[in-house]
Amino acid sequence: MRRNRSTMRKERIIMLVSSVFVLTALTMTGFYVKEKNNAEKDGYVVDMSTLEKKTEDKTKEIAKSIEEEKDAEISAAGNDLDYDPNFQEASSGDVTNPWDVKKPETAKKAAGEADAMTADAGQPETPAGSIGEEAANKEIAAETADDEVGETAKADTNTKENSGKENTDAVQETASEAARALSFQEKDNLSWPVAGNVLINYSMDKTVYFPTLQQYRYSPAIVIAASEGENITASADGKVLSVFEDAQIGHAVTVDIGNGYELTYGQLDDISVMQGDVVSEGDVIGTVASPTKYYSVEGANIYFKLTKDGTPVNPLSCLE
Repeated sequence: MRRNRSTMRKERIIMLVSSVFVLTALTMTGFYVKEKNNAEKDGYVVDMSTLEKKTEDKTKEIAKSIEEEKDAEISAAGNDLDYDPNFQEASSGDVTNPWDVKKPETAKKAAGEADAMTADAGQPETPAGSIGEEAANKEIAAETADDEVGETAKADTNTKENSGKENTDAVQETASEAARALSFQEKDNLSWPVAGNVLINYSMDKTVYFPTLQQYRYSPAIVIAASEGENITASADGKVLSVFEDAQIGHAVTVDIGNGYELTYGQLDDISVMQGDVVSEGDVIGTVASPTKYYSVEGANIYFKLTKDGTPVNPLSCLE
C-alpha cells in the first residue's frame, strides 16, 4: 500500500511538473507570436505625412519644369522676330518714296528753268511764228483737252454715284419694308396651307397615336390630309429661311414670319421658292408630294409646324 501511494504521489508530481512546463512553453510561444505579429504590422504602416511631402515635392518639380519650358519657348519666339531699324511706319510723315515721279507742274517748271538757262547761254531767240509759238499753241490745246476730259470724267463719276446711291436706297427701302411686314403676333391669324382634315393633332403634353408607326408619340405639328399634286400656299407673309430634305417629312420649307415665329411646310414637291425669297400670304410654295414611309397609312398630307423661338406652338390656335 505504501509503495502504491508513493508511486501515485510521484506520478502526480511528474504530471504537475509536466503541466507547468507545458503551460510555460505555451505562454512563451504566445508572447513570441504576439511580438512577431506586432513587428509585421509595424512594417505595413503607411506614413501619410511622408507620402504627402513626396507628392508635393514632385508637383513642384513638374510645375518648375513646365515654367522653364514656357520661358524657353518665349525666348526662342523673341529671337525669331525680325526687326528692321530702317522700317518706316505707314502713318509717319517722314515716309519717302524712291519711285516718286515729279508732277506735271514740277516738270513744266523744270523745263522753263532749262529754257532760261539756254537763253542766258547766248543761243539765238526763236522768231515769232516759229517752232516756239507752235509748241505754245500745242500746249494750250493739250490743256484745253485735259480740262474737257476732266469735266467729262467728273460728270460720269457723278452720274455713277447718283445711280449707285439710288440703287442702294431702293434696296434699303425694300429691306426695311420687308422687315416691317414680318411682324407676326400671337393674336394674328394664319391661313390654311391646304384645305383638308387634320389626320394627326398637335400634342406636346401627351402622346398621340401614329397609324403608320403603330405607336404613341408626341406631335410638334399637325398633319393635314391633302391630294397629291395639290398646290400648297403660304399661310403668312415671310422670308424663306431654308429649303431642305428630311427622312420623316420629305422635302420641306421653313419660313420666318417675324418676331421669332417660323412655319415649316413638309411633304412638298415641285418647290417654287429658294432660300432668301420673300413670300406673301397665298403665294404657291410647292405641291403635295407622295407621303414618306413614316406616313404611308395616313396617305398624302402636309406637315405643318409653327414654332416661337424654336419652341413648338399649336398652329390650330392661329389658323382661321
